[in-house]
Amino acid sequence: MARPAAAYEPAVPARPACAYTSCYCEENVWKLCEYIRSQDQYPLEEFYAVFISNDRRMIPLWKQKSGHGDEPVVWDYHVILLHVSSREQNFIYDLDTVLPFPCPFDMYSVEAFRLDEGLRPEFHRKIRMIRADLYLKTFASDRSHMKDANGKWQKPPPSYPCIETAGDVTATSKLLTAAAVFVTLLEQSPLGFFAIYRTVL
Repeated sequence: MARPAAAYEPAVPARPACAYTSCYCEENVWKLCEYIRSQDQYPLEEFYAVFISNDRRMIPLWKQKSGHGDEPVVWDYHVILLHVSSREQNFIYDLDTVLPFPCPFDMYSVEAFRLDEGLRPEFHRKIRMIRADLYLKTFASDRSHMKDANGKWQKPPPSYPCIETAGDVTATSKLLTAAAVFVTLLEQSPLGFFAIYRTVL
């Protein structure tokens, strides 16, 4: 008699125990990657930071904590963590969703991402995937993109110091705010993303 497949073990603690600051999703994901590296439970190369945006910086996502009912939240960008598992199902870690954490990839793609077909062109999403080990080495931010013209915080920053790595903090801020940079770097379409990661690589 075949033995049942072992249940998926989350790579990070339960949502309330994770480092989290609202509106700093790129840092939240960096902290998840940092935790995963420290635990050595899964190969870090199985994880990807996934940046979602477009040239207009208007991307709708459903099932977000800041949403209302079935209405989407329109972000300028959002960052989630993808686990390309060696098992039959892949998983998304999104600390801003009301969906399970982690969330099976198929559920997240249907409930939170949905398809671009029913959206106006200016809301079509593009993505850039960065392998977690490279993200930990190269992501840096001075958080300047979160300040207004008067230098005041648009949203309260994390309590820990700015993340500093080999990356250029100015270049990273431009990556997160400049539409032209996203057009250049977010080359893979969401449909291509889902087609590839719906099944195990």
